[in-house]
Amino acid sequence: MNPEELTFLLPPATLAGLADAWLREDCPSLNYAALVTGAASSQAALWAKSPGVLAGRPFFDAIFAQLNCQVSWSFPEGSKLVPVVKVAEVRGPAHCLLLGERVALNMLARCSGVASAAAAAVEIARGTGWAGHVAGTRKTTPGFRLVEKYGLLVGGAAPHRYDLGGLLMVKDNHIVAAGSVEKAIRGARRAASFTLKVEVECSSLREAVEAAQAGADLVLLAAGALDFSLKLFSEGATPVPYARLS
Repeated sequence: MNPEELTFLLPPATLAGLADAWLREDCPSLNYAALVTGAASSQAALWAKSPGVLAGRPFFDAIFAQLNCQVSWSFPEGSKLVPVVKVAEVRGPAHCLLLGERVALNMLARCSGVASAAAAAVEIARGTGWAGHVAGTRKTTPGFRLVEKYGLLVGGAAPHRYDLGGLLMVKDNHIVAAGSVEKAIRGARRAASFTLKVEVECSSLREAVEAAQAGADLVLLAAGALDFSLKLFSEGATPVPYARLS
């Protein structure tokens, strides 16, 4: 997918809400520094000083839109930046530029970092002949999940589930609580809508086969399960339609 088209995934109201929350977090009361700079019309330049993938333009724009500033970009979303290069210019009242500066830079650096790491992982995977998906997890930074999931997409990776409602994942603790893999999956199937897939975390070949036979849609090969996961893939004996190695 064209990275520029990914902007359509982000509802304007959501972007505005996030930008407002970030700005309020950074300046919840009095902005004394505004008295130093005043409201003179000014401009600032955004420079890339490290190589990477540019990601986060919609969030950056939303932050400065809250502050009545205008952003002009020199590169499209998803561009591979080679330093040192000017990426954008921002124009507006001086005190507004400085109020949004740190918030916008923090967000853009985070999103671009995730996109750059994702792009590198996808490139390595493709270089080995891997034809499956490279996906992220729900282990995101609180308050930045949408930014980081979006960064994965810009980098060419899959976001996996966005939240607990996007996929019913049965992990080791669920299996222990239920009493067995089969009982855990049976309970998951009762709870899940017919549109919701069930993924089961397995730490052995026996568990993977048991999960598949019990009706799992996906098998998550847990950390430390490299030996049996390689066996599954090398022999083409994957016991489910699709197995994801984590």
